[in-house]
Amino acid sequence: MRKIKDVLRLKLQAGLSHERIAAALGVSKGVVAKYCLLAAACGLDWPAVDALSESALERRLLAGRADRPSHYAQPDYGQVHHELRRKGMTLALLWDEYVEAHPGQATWRYSQFCENYRRYCLLLRRSMRQVHRAGEKLFVDYAGPTIALAGGGVANIFVAALGASSYTFACATPRQTLGDWLHGCAQALQFIGGVPQLIVPDNPRALIADPNRYEPRANETVEDFARHYGTSVLPARPYRPQDKAKVESAVQVVERWILMRLRKHTFQTVDDVNEAIAPLLDRLNAKLFQKLPGSRATAFAAIDAPALQSLPAQPWEWASYKTVRVHIDHHVEIDGHRYSVPQTLVGLQLEARITARAVELLHRGQRVATHARSAQRGGFTTVPEHLSAAHRAHREWTPQRLIHWGNSIGPMTGHIVRRLLEERRHPEHGYRACLGLLGLARKYGKPRLEAACAVAAELGTTKYSHVRDILANGRDRHAAAETPEWNSPQHAHVRGAAYYQ
Repeated sequence: MRKIKDVLRLKLQAGLSHERIAAALGVSKGVVAKYCLLAAACGLDWPAVDALSESALERRLLAGRADRPSHYAQPDYGQVHHELRRKGMTLALLWDEYVEAHPGQATWRYSQFCENYRRYCLLLRRSMRQVHRAGEKLFVDYAGPTIALAGGGVANIFVAALGASSYTFACATPRQTLGDWLHGCAQALQFIGGVPQLIVPDNPRALIADPNRYEPRANETVEDFARHYGTSVLPARPYRPQDKAKVESAVQVVERWILMRLRKHTFQTVDDVNEAIAPLLDRLNAKLFQKLPGSRATAFAAIDAPALQSLPAQPWEWASYKTVRVHIDHHVEIDGHRYSVPQTLVGLQLEARITARAVELLHRGQRVATHARSAQRGGFTTVPEHLSAAHRAHREWTPQRLIHWGNSIGPMTGHIVRRLLEERRHPEHGYRACLGLLGLARKYGKPRLEAACAVAAELGTTKYSHVRDILANGRDRHAAAETPEWNSPQHAHVRGAAYYQ
């Protein structure tokens, strides 16, 4: 406008020709003629032009042209703005569709179409300058205000918003621990019915182990959550709320349209708060945009929903990790209980993934064993396949099997085996002695073992060492001498039975 004012000064005050004005100011004669005609149409002379500011002069000269209706078919730039969020969409393709949708009508050329769209974007809020692709990011955060509970404590409000459609989710959690964060994320994914490519939180200590600006690292439980759902967790830069402006705006909307409506209600538990939030959340997502067509719900159905990945068959379950070492008995200890692993891993360090119902043991990222979690302290959970052949054979011996084996040799051997098991504090304490008897049967034969057990029973012993010595000394081979029936000898001092009659 400064140069236009110079054109009018040289024409209206100095009276120069169009050619000399164009040469002096470096513009075309057509531009000089255009603005001289506009000034004449508005009835402006130089004193009037000199008194006007540049913005006022622009309004006087161009007001009439701006008010004239355009004969060009007008595109729906709000719909164009939505469509550009789709992956692979371009302004050139949307311009082609705009031309095809208005056959026989005057349409903007591609350059003017793009220029008009850029002017439209200037009317939108500055926070929308980020380009969010469909199904790409889910932004999550906690609202500042909380809801007081009647029994004491507060309900914290977890908020999530999709980048492209601004589809919003909110729920209440007891605290803001790691479990609460991941529970809120899982509920949000269930609510939207799919999984985005990225989940973007800020840098809470509960989630992020190393909030590095360039290489942030989430903790192991968060990475396990991301692996289960097939997504990634990428925190915003520290102290850069603009990186998650979408959820900052969603938090503000939730505070105004949900929390303020609940301010006069009294809640007993967090579940009561969630029941009250659910219908208000549906109303919020159905509320129409002010400057864009449709609502969050319609934008989600058209843009984000088709681009989301499908949810896994099973919901995520809380898991913690612990480094354990395999003991010499090829078991690892977790919370006082021992779980078996393959014997080849003895002495190595494994990673234990612990959930409420199961224990998974990982070696270099590969699962080597899975057990149902047990709360029995001091107990053992053993898979027979993890044991060596010798150990499996030992585990197969039971008191009933040993007694049956003893009876198969003979009744006296069965009697000795039964006594060996009964006299010990625990039956397993007698297993070795019974297996020792099995070895004697292989060395001396079953008949001799049965005879030796008969001699041991007669002597009142059940020790393996005594039976072994009987066999070694050959005492089992000497038949027991039959003792003759004892009769009292005749003697003068023996009165006899008749004396007492």
